[in-house]
Amino acid sequence: MSLSTASLPVPPAGPVTARIASIDALRGFVILLMLVDHAREFFFFHAQVSDPMSVTETSPALFFTRLSAHLCAPIFVALTGLGAWLYGSKKGGPPAASGFLFKRGLFLVVLELTVVSFAWNFDLTPPTIFLQVIWAIGLSMIALSALVWLPRPVLIAVGAVIVLGHNLLDPITFAPDQPGHALWAILHDRGFIELPWDQRIRTSYPLLPWIGVAALGYGIGPWFAGEAGTRRRRLIGLGLGMLALFAVLRAINVYGEPLPWSVYPDPLHTGMSVLNLTKYPPSADFLLLTLGIGALLLATFEAIWLRLIGLLSVYGSAPLFFYLIHLYGLHLAYKACLAAFGPNHGDSFGVPNVAWVWGIAVVAAIPSWFACRWFAGIKRRSGRWWMKYL
Repeated sequence: MSLSTASLPVPPAGPVTARIASIDALRGFVILLMLVDHAREFFFFHAQVSDPMSVTETSPALFFTRLSAHLCAPIFVALTGLGAWLYGSKKGGPPAASGFLFKRGLFLVVLELTVVSFAWNFDLTPPTIFLQVIWAIGLSMIALSALVWLPRPVLIAVGAVIVLGHNLLDPITFAPDQPGHALWAILHDRGFIELPWDQRIRTSYPLLPWIGVAALGYGIGPWFAGEAGTRRRRLIGLGLGMLALFAVLRAINVYGEPLPWSVYPDPLHTGMSVLNLTKYPPSADFLLLTLGIGALLLATFEAIWLRLIGLLSVYGSAPLFFYLIHLYGLHLAYKACLAAFGPNHGDSFGVPNVAWVWGIAVVAAIPSWFACRWFAGIKRRSGRWWMKYL
C-alpha cells in the first residue's frame, strides 16, 4: 500500500503523472489477486491448504491460484517504501517521510487489531487475534521511519542484508515459556503468543523480512525522479537480476528456502515443488521471485498507454479502502449464502471448485471499482488532514 493516492485513468501530460499511474496500476493488479485469494479463504475453506502448499495434496488449479497471491504482500510492502520516498520528495525529504510513516504505521496497527480483525471473524472477542498483512505494513512503516535518516546506500544495504540474510536466523527458536518467545514470534518465528486473559495472538506475518522489503522500496525511489526510459531499464535489470539469483539459489537447493524442492515423476509436480516457497516469514527465495516479478510488472505498466492501465489504477488509488470493503463484502456474501443455501461442507458453505472462486472475485471486483473511484475522488478533493491516512 503506497502513500500515493492519485488515480489517473486518462493520459495527461507529464512524466510524473505517468509514473504515479503505473504504480497505482501495479498496486491495483495485486489487489485483484488478493481478492481472489480472500474469496478462496471464505468460499473454499473446506479445501483449505497448508502454507506452504502441499504439492502432493493440492490440485494444480488451487496451487497456482494460491501461488499467484504470493505476489501481493511483497509488492504492497515494496510500494509502501517507494510511496514514502515519493511523499518525502514532495513534502520536504526524510523529515516529512519519517513523521508520516510513523503516524500512519501506528494507525495501521490499530486498524489491524480492530476493524480488520472484526472483518475476518465478526467477533469482538475472538479466541485468537491474527496479526496479518496490515499489521506487518504498519510496523514496517514505523521501522522505515527510522531507516529513512540513513544515507541511501546504507539503507539499501540494510534492506538487502535483511532480505537475503534473514534465513540465517532460522535455527534460532524460543519455546513458549522462554522470555524471548513473544518478541521472536513477532520478528521472525511465526507462532502463538498466549495472553493473560483467555485469548492468544497468532503472528501470521513475522516482521523482520518485511522491514527489508520496505527499505528496498524506499531505496529505489530516486529512480522515479529521473527519465522514464532509464527508470524502465533499471527496473528490468533489477527484476531480471533478482530472478536470476532466485534461479541460482533454488537450483543449489541449500540456502534461501527452508523447504528443499524434490523431483517428482512428472514435470508439473516438480515445478510445483520448486515454486513451493515459504511465506511466513517470507524466505529469501520467496522475496527474490515475487519482487523480481514485481519490478518487471512495474516496468511493463510504465510502457503501456495509460488508458489501458486506467482500470487497474482505480483500484490502486484507494488500496486501504478497497482492503476494508472487500473483506466486509466477502464475509457478508458468505453469510448470506450460508443463510440462503445452508451448510454443504460440515457446518460451512463452499463452492465446488476453484473456477467458482475466480468467478466470485470477478463479481466482487465490479462494484469495488466504482466504490474505489468514488472514494479516491473524495480523498483528492478533501482538505482534511486525516484523509491522507486512509
